Amino acid sequence: MNIPSSIPHLTSCIYTAKVMHNRLAPKKHSFWYNVYMFYIDLDEIDLLAKKLKWFSRDKFNLFSFRDAEHLQLPKENPDKTKNTREHLGLYLKENGIDDSNLKIKLLTNLNVLGYNFNPVSFYFCFDGNENPVCCVAEISNTYREMKLFFFGKEELGGDTFKKITTKYFYVSPFIDHDDFFDFSLKVPSEKLDIKIDDLDKHGNKFFISTLKGEKRPLTNANMLKYFLSIPLIPLQIMGMIHWQAFKLWLKKIPFHPKAENPELQRNVYKPYKPQTK
Repeated sequence: MNIPSSIPHLTSCIYTAKVMHNRLAPKKHSFWYNVYMFYIDLDEIDLLAKKLKWFSRDKFNLFSFRDAEHLQLPKENPDKTKNTREHLGLYLKENGIDDSNLKIKLLTNLNVLGYNFNPVSFYFCFDGNENPVCCVAEISNTYREMKLFFFGKEELGGDTFKKITTKYFYVSPFIDHDDFFDFSLKVPSEKLDIKIDDLDKHGNKFFISTLKGEKRPLTNANMLKYFLSIPLIPLQIMGMIHWQAFKLWLKKIPFHPKAENPELQRNVYKPYKPQTK
């Protein structure tokens, strides 16, 4: 079988990027690391799986898109017969958006050799003229819980979605559940420029995070190249989260157990259910 190295007429791509975290208070702590992320047209997934050697859908491969790793509705008893595009369509309808004629592109980590962890993924939705219509941020914690944040036309200025909203989600044991996210999500183009800051209850910025990168073609060669440059990247991201948490603990940053203030966990998908003996 002759597998082409690239698919020129498709729009999915890869971004090579750098993640930066900078904590300003109560003690300073900063770090950065290199990543790569996939920007996948949800309507191209099956074609990508046919055309690219190292890409599959819901099957083991070097890289695999797994529908189960993203939004599933309804919350209590998810319909696993629907794919991610269909589940997102239902969510958009809940927010007053008809998805039937939208192009939806997902910035995310893919499953690598059977493992994945996505701290955050972004769905960017476009009309037939390729104008941005809305965006959805899909944030996950290390318990695999998920929280969605919707951005409509009222949050769009130029090519950037901006919004300040209460988190109501357990993302880090070193940040309160009810602090605020300050989103600035520029629609990906040749460059990737995403920023999510944290504000305290008084509106003071105490945490800055950025994701900046450059567009690369989605090819067999590039997938193999980036895999070898950062092997098992989702596992490395999970390890980095725990390593930096250990450093914050050594600095005696206030710690908030997950069980504390459960009422501040609101509208959470895939809620964690501890095993009982």
